[in-house]
Amino acid sequence: MTVAELPVAGSAQAETPRPAVHVVRPGMLTTVQDWPGRIGYWHVGVPPSGPMDDLSFRLGNRALGNDEGAPGLECTLGGPALRFGAPARVCVTGAPAEVTVDGVAVPQWRTVRVPAGGVLDVGAVRGPGMRCYVLIAGGIDVPEYLGSAATFTLGRFGGCTGGALRAGDSLPLGAHHGRVTAGVAMDEQPVLTRRWELAVTEGPHGAPEFFTRADFETVVGTDYEVHFNSDRTGVRLIGPKPEWARTDGGEAGLHPSNIHDTPYSVGALDFTGDTPILLGPDGPSLGGFVCPVTVVAADRWKLGQLSPGDSVRFVPVRGDHAAPLRELGRARRAAWPTVLSAGGDGDDGVLRRAEVDDETVVTYRRAGDDGVLVEYGAMALDLGLRARVHALHQHLLAAGVRGVTELTPGIRSLQIRVDPHVLSVPALLGLLAETEARLPAADQLVVPSRVVHLPLSWDDPSTREAITRYTHGVRSDAPWCPWNIEFIRRMNGLASVSDVYDTVFGAEYLVLGLGDVYLGAPVATPTDPRHRLVTTKYNPARTWTPENAVGIGGAYLCVYGMEGPGGYQFVGRTTQVWNHRSGAAPAVSPGADRTASGDETPWLLRYFDRIRWYPVEAEELLDLRADFAAGNARVRAEDGEFRLADYRAFLAENAASIEEFRAKQAEAFTAERTSWRSTGELTDSGQKLP
Repeated sequence: MTVAELPVAGSAQAETPRPAVHVVRPGMLTTVQDWPGRIGYWHVGVPPSGPMDDLSFRLGNRALGNDEGAPGLECTLGGPALRFGAPARVCVTGAPAEVTVDGVAVPQWRTVRVPAGGVLDVGAVRGPGMRCYVLIAGGIDVPEYLGSAATFTLGRFGGCTGGALRAGDSLPLGAHHGRVTAGVAMDEQPVLTRRWELAVTEGPHGAPEFFTRADFETVVGTDYEVHFNSDRTGVRLIGPKPEWARTDGGEAGLHPSNIHDTPYSVGALDFTGDTPILLGPDGPSLGGFVCPVTVVAADRWKLGQLSPGDSVRFVPVRGDHAAPLRELGRARRAAWPTVLSAGGDGDDGVLRRAEVDDETVVTYRRAGDDGVLVEYGAMALDLGLRARVHALHQHLLAAGVRGVTELTPGIRSLQIRVDPHVLSVPALLGLLAETEARLPAADQLVVPSRVVHLPLSWDDPSTREAITRYTHGVRSDAPWCPWNIEFIRRMNGLASVSDVYDTVFGAEYLVLGLGDVYLGAPVATPTDPRHRLVTTKYNPARTWTPENAVGIGGAYLCVYGMEGPGGYQFVGRTTQVWNHRSGAAPAVSPGADRTASGDETPWLLRYFDRIRWYPVEAEELLDLRADFAAGNARVRAEDGEFRLADYRAFLAENAASIEEFRAKQAEAFTAERTSWRSTGELTDSGQKLP
């Protein structure tokens, strides 16, 4: 069998070979993507992935008569050389590059024929722009993972192998039934430039609560520069540092950018400390940083074409005036190099506020033109607020509201993403107002709550390596370097590092969110407030974190689901919380969750699980990790319940001791902040000095 002939999936002997293409040269970073990507798993830290420039991708598919979202190739900085086993029609779109068929130059944005045995060669991207796309009539026919063929390289799934193309790979092609056109019309092709204007909506977290008015005017009145350290997870920007409207983030962390973990939006401008990052389609779903503006859905294609050194200007627009995402023609406004706008909504991203009861206010914040962030109560760690979020989440899941595409809980918030063509944001707000009156009182919350026992290699060598990399490559003078655990001790006024050890292993951590950061990674907090060690997050964030590192940020503990950036202060490393091997998590107690297709989920933990750590040596952890990866490990877990009423009774019974602990902790927290200010780490407003 040749590389261009593959059997039909599911048949022992193919009656006719499927056409395929052979990868002669893979290019710098070429991946299989589809659109809109992997929808429905944001709540467990699975990003949508898909093409960063959805517009160029969809236009190329449409020209070939494919479905707009049919799988194709995204090429970063340069494209592949592909040998076709059968004649096919192709369309190369996106950033300009030299394209040839058997050595003869062919135009981009036009449909061209590649003969059997012919080689399509896409050269280096010349710019402006960063990514080009190779679309093929019939699309690339690869298996789906969690409902999509999109490649998520950090998660090692999607596409053919879970990664970028490699020389020798074969890509089977699907059957083509559409009508091929001449190509993409000139007036529909997006304009690529070196100076970009991005349409943004205000919120979710703006002025004057988190940023000063001057900060917001700076955000929308400044040309930011694209940093070279950018990728599909996010586009890092260089620009002025905020003054900040707060001195710190309280229980969420020492820096004023820190908030209790909240769901993110693709296209949000995320301030990780003082560093602004535009979150991409492979970005995290949950995190503890504020986002003052969000790029509207129809302008997010531009993120895929932002190149190092390009300038970016954010232009506020009204949410209901944003161009429609479904539109691919003139109404998309992609052929305009500027964003025409009379101004934004002028509401600081706050759509509505209302009272839930005598003690709790609910705030509805704008999360782009296609989402709402529902926040309960004050900016504080209160499990009663998480109970309210849970009640709303479960109600909306049961209701199956048409037009709702994602529901993602945070610590005290629930993000609701919608298809505005089916359910408008104003209609969603009306629905939420009606729903609020039907929710049960938080004290009535009783949820299944397993006790899950996980190993922890304390101060693991891999986390030490991550700190060393950060010190050498990002920042050498950070207060948390060279040893995160000593920093945790100092921040909390503990007598010795062994006290940090005893606190972590003595605590029971309640899982409040999944996907921080990525792939079922839990964000959890001790049920007993006397076990809540408070720290700040890295500023700027790390560029590398080992898979399944365990860290503390604010009053929260996180297990990193995979390698990637991060900001929590390390305490050690554990085993996998996501199963890459079989699509199912390591076995625990009966009643495993199911995906939409009915398979067991690859994520290990659930909301309101309680994690308890037991110590293992670093070498023992490596053996356990190997067993987990091979599917030969079981996690010990006991079923149980979490009752909010009982928990509140526990807090009342231990109020004096809890208050004594918090007072000592606050004293150490204040001393650390004073030290930072004296060394120039903070100004009076909380801004890090240049």
